This record gives sequence, C-alpha cells and structure tokens, in this order.
Amino acid sequence: MAAANTLWSEEDFSCPICLDVFSSPVSTPCGHNFCRTCITKFWDEQVQYKCPVCNKLFDTRPDLQVNTLLSEMVNRFGTSVRVKEKPCVEPADVPCVCTGTQLKAAVKSCLVCFTSYCQTHLEPHQRVARLQKHRLVEPMDRLEERMCKKHDRLLELFCKTEQVCVCQFCTETDHKSHPVVPLKEEYEVKTAQLGKIEADVQQMIQERQKNIQEIKDTVKRSKADADREIADGLQVLTALMRCIEKCQDDLNQMVKERLKSTEKQAEGLIKELEREIEDLTNRSSELKQLSHTKDHLHFLQTFISLKDHPPTRDWTTVEVRPPSYVGILRRSLDQLEETLNMQMKKLPDGELKRVQQYEVDVTLDPDTAHSCLILSEDGKQVHDGGVEKKLLDNPKRFMKQLYVFTRRSFSSGRFYFEVQVKDKTAWCLGLARESIKREGEIIETPETGYWTLYYDDDGLVFNDDPAVRLPLRAELQKVGVFVNYDEGVVSFYDVEARVHIYSATGCTFSEPLYPILSPCLYNFEGINSAPLIISPVNQTD
Repeated sequence: MAAANTLWSEEDFSCPICLDVFSSPVSTPCGHNFCRTCITKFWDEQVQYKCPVCNKLFDTRPDLQVNTLLSEMVNRFGTSVRVKEKPCVEPADVPCVCTGTQLKAAVKSCLVCFTSYCQTHLEPHQRVARLQKHRLVEPMDRLEERMCKKHDRLLELFCKTEQVCVCQFCTETDHKSHPVVPLKEEYEVKTAQLGKIEADVQQMIQERQKNIQEIKDTVKRSKADADREIADGLQVLTALMRCIEKCQDDLNQMVKERLKSTEKQAEGLIKELEREIEDLTNRSSELKQLSHTKDHLHFLQTFISLKDHPPTRDWTTVEVRPPSYVGILRRSLDQLEETLNMQMKKLPDGELKRVQQYEVDVTLDPDTAHSCLILSEDGKQVHDGGVEKKLLDNPKRFMKQLYVFTRRSFSSGRFYFEVQVKDKTAWCLGLARESIKREGEIIETPETGYWTLYYDDDGLVFNDDPAVRLPLRAELQKVGVFVNYDEGVVSFYDVEARVHIYSATGCTFSEPLYPILSPCLYNFEGINSAPLIISPVNQTD
C-alpha cells in the first residue's frame, strides 16, 4: 500500500474550487469531484448550473452523490497532501477562495470559475490545460455582480443612453446604437457629479439646520414676548386693582361721611325738638293747674305770664334732607379711567418698540399706481397729481381708486412699516391681498381683502362692514402698521403718541399681502396736496 501511495499526486486529492484537500467529496454527472460545500456555494451564486472544470451545462441542478472511495482515500492520505499556506493578507485585499482560519490575498480572478485565487491556488490554472483556457483578470470582489446576466461576460462599458453598465456583447445587440464609454471614463464623470451632489446635500442639511435654529429662535422670542406680556399685564392689572381698591375705599368713606353728617344734623334737631316738647309739656301742666284755681286774683295774675307759648322754632321751614350720593360713583370711575389711561399709555410704548423691531424696507410699485398718482424717484412718497396720465395697460394697475401697492409682498412671519400722514386732510393705508379687484367699484373690507384705516373730516375709521369708528385724541402725524401673518393680526399705531389705535384679529391670510396706500384726492386750492411718505423707523420717537 505504501508503494501505491506514491502513485497519487496532490492534485488528485485537491478540490478544483478551493484547491485544498477534499472535505466531504461529491461527484457531478460529468465525473468531476468537489467539496460538497464548495460546489453547493458555487451553484448558489450562479444563474446556470455548470461544471467549474469542464463547463458542462446541466438543465437542472444535479443531485450530488458522495464519492465513497475518494472520501476514504482522503481520510487515509489527506494529511500528507495538504497545500502549504502563505501568510494572511490585508483585509482590504480581495480574498482568495481559501478555506480555513487564514484568508489569503488573491492575485487573479477567474471569469469562468467566478473565483479569486492567491498565487498558490492559482497554480492549477497555469498548469492544467483545461484551466489554462479560463480568462484571468486582476483581482475583483463580488465577481458574480460584475458579469452580464445575459451574455455571461464582464461588465466593462457604460451605456450613456440607458445609464447602465454593459458588456462588449451588449454593444453589438441591445445597445448597438447607443453611445458607450469605458467604466473608468464614466466613473470620473460621475465622481465629479458626486462631488456636486454631496455639496448640494450638505447645503440642504445646512439650510435645514438653519431652519431648525430659526424655529428655535422664534420659540425663544415668543417665550420672551410672552414673559414681557405677562409682566406688563401684571403691572397694569396690579395698578388697576390698587386703584379699584382705593376707589372703593374712597367711595365708602364719602358715602359714610355724608350719611354721618345727615345723622348728626338729625340728632341735633331731634334734641331741640325734645327740649321744646319738654317745655311745652311743662306749660301744659301749669295751664291745667291754673284751670282748677278759684282764686280770681291769682288766676288773673298768673294767666298773664302763661298766656304766651314758650319760645320755639318754626319747624315748618326745617327739614332733614337725605344725603345725595349722585356723582360719587362717577368720580370714582373717572379716577379709575384716568389710572387706566395712564397705564395704557405706558403699555403701548413698550409694545410699539417690540413691533418696530420687525421693520421692513418697502418702496412703491409704479406699475400698480393709479394714473393720477405721482411717485417720488425713490418710491417712498406718493401724492395726487390731479391729472390722469396716459400709461400702458397693465393688469396690476388700479384703474379707479387712487391706490398703489408696494413692490414687496409678504406671505409669512411678522413685518412693520410706518407712513407719515402729516398735513393731510384725507388718506387711506394698510394691507391688501394680491388678488383684490383693480378696477370698478371697490368695497374696502377684510371680507374683500382689505385691512385699512381711513381718515377724513369725519374722523378715523377702520374699513369694515359696518365701519369701526375710532377715537382720535390729536391729529395723527405718523401711522405704524404691524402684521403677524401666521397669527392673523393687523395692528395700527399712532407713532408720535406711541399708542395703539386698532387691531384686526382672527384674520385669515392665504395669499401674499401687499402694503397699500392712497393719498386721496386734493382740490386745486392745494388742500390735501401733501404726500404720504414711507418713513424709516426712529426708535427714539
């Protein structure tokens, strides 16, 4: 048997796939032997079932049979025919098909076997005639993914029309008329694009991070505003409560003092009446006693002294009038109103400062201005010229009302602007929706898309249905307009007096809003000829 052993070579005991000693050897129908694990794994990764040695194709996956004889011989002689191993390779290299605990770096990949081999296991492909016909390439991982599923050839080209990787045979069939380039060339193009895509992604990330920060800043500002509002409200309400308590005390004191005065007067009169009653009672007793005397001399002498009544007051002119409390409550309420007005004057000052921080720079849009209106070169002033100019038709232009929009519109957030109305006897200003009517009769109400103040000789009103008449303590010089688009609020302020004029709340905004101005008509005597002026915010006002 020892002599027989010398007739066997290492190749006879090596698996053609892993090139190591057989482990559970099995035979294919074409007569070739493999480790059960190697051939099973090989076929699991293939579309077609073929022999890795002779490339014979099988219609169905063969039923592998254990090669009993070869298994016994491997068990007997396997320890003497193991292939020597080389040191393991770096993890980044393409691994060889080696089995065991140590993996080796491949030096070539076989496009027929779909396997990569180290120098040791590549030796059969360089020695065995049938393996020498296999195509060897530089080491590649995931070989099965690099092969054309249709032609079983290496994907070496890129079709620019369909943006897919193709093999050489594909360019002669399905992609015959399509422009193709080597993978490396397209790789360089796509790498350059990848850099731009990555830059775009980074920019999108930064934009979203900026959005997050803006949201956080908004929440922070909202909290600060809420804290200030609570503090201001507490200050005002505390002052009002103190005033109410004082008014109540003053009212009680004044009423009690008046009641006490009446009671004192009544008490004095009652005492005086009681004294008179006592005197009269005594006189009545004396008269009764005198009426019983029979002494003529005594009667006549005494009668003279008793015939006159005791001295008394004429009570027909004396009365106790109940105290009048009329005006006491009114004076208390007047005092309360005065305190409230004082607190209200303090409150808007801080409120106005807060909304002024949302100032925006707006200029008037000549394309929207009525043909009678004259705009300054900087777009900050407008007045009625009195004569219609011949202008090109423009669907954005107001055709009947003396209105003009600003160039800039707003679709979110908060914004504030100021308009000087000094020396004018009539004007209108505020906000309007982009879609409002530009011709024909216009009714300015929130329902039709207008949130405006109007002023003339009859006073100041907020245009609504019905109109809201507003108090005007003094002539307005400058009007501030604040909008919180998201919360649906439009507020107007008297900038010089630093007081709140009016707020429209619960508004529904679903499209861009434009600041809108109207200087109104002027007559030829020059009345109301002054312009409306969009003014910068002066925080020291």
